[in-house]
Amino acid sequence: MASKLLRAVVLGPPGSGKGTVCERIAKSFGLKHLSSGQFLRENIAANSDIGLLAKQHLEKGLLVPDHVITRLMMTELEKIQTQPWLLDGFPRTLGQAESLDRICELDLVISLNIPFETLKDRLSARWIHPASGRVYNMEFNPPQIHGIDDITGEPLIQREDDKPEAVAARLRKYKDAAKPVMELYKNRGILHSFSGTETNKIWPYVYTLVSNKIPPNQAEEAN
Repeated sequence: MASKLLRAVVLGPPGSGKGTVCERIAKSFGLKHLSSGQFLRENIAANSDIGLLAKQHLEKGLLVPDHVITRLMMTELEKIQTQPWLLDGFPRTLGQAESLDRICELDLVISLNIPFETLKDRLSARWIHPASGRVYNMEFNPPQIHGIDDITGEPLIQREDDKPEAVAARLRKYKDAAKPVMELYKNRGILHSFSGTETNKIWPYVYTLVSNKIPPNQAEEAN
């Protein structure tokens, strides 16, 4: 069990490898990994009010509105007030960051800076199962049968905003929303940025940074 109630965030554009980095941090340091994307997928699959509202926006390639994602994440954070945690995909906007400020003080913010061409290649290889939101990457995480969801056997689709011609606009949209968030955390002295094209090469530097904040787990699995 981690010895300090660390409050950390990993920021990065779509396709930057946030999920992989967060999983490694959570396992190595015993932090609870809270993925806004995972919670959204679960709510979409359950046809909850939040899930239905989020689905309408995601299918159009739009960001989920601040009030929807904030409500979702605050509900999850209330459940783990006595645990150290790591946020993945939240906050994405200044409004979300300000809402987070009202309930906690962050200790560490990690930003992943990945070149545009790398992001474009990763996103263009991404396909989803629309009913559940499950994501596949044809290079790194392909389905067992090409074009078919592993669990339901239903066909996969490529979102309009994952197609090469739409990726540039999507990344610009993310950058515009994230810029004031980055500035906020930079001014507080808690933002640490890592650049590269391969998660495996970035990871040792991230590990060293987090090790300076909290001791790593001795066990192989995070508690």
